[in-house]
Amino acid sequence: MAEKSIPEIIVDPIDYQEVIKKLDLIDEKIEFTNSEMQQRLGKRLGRDIGILYGICIGLLIVVMYLLIVTTLGLSPTTTVQIQEGESLLAAVIRILF
Repeated sequence: MAEKSIPEIIVDPIDYQEVIKKLDLIDEKIEFTNSEMQQRLGKRLGRDIGILYGICIGLLIVVMYLLIVTTLGLSPTTTVQIQEGESLLAAVIRILF
């Protein structure tokens, strides 16, 4: 029986360096494409989170406004029911705390 051995290949060093350079260029392109895809995903995720934060802050502002308006009895047809000598800021602080 013949013994099995690992085949030996002789490659010209210049050809080998050219192949390595091409592989490095391909690897660089793949990394660049992957980073661009990740950046787009990050932008999309950031936009979505920003929209959610905006909705939450908007709802808080509306709730605070309604709380202040209903507690003080403010409306276009009624007069302001603030204690005499009290500023609007002091009335808001009194309501909140």
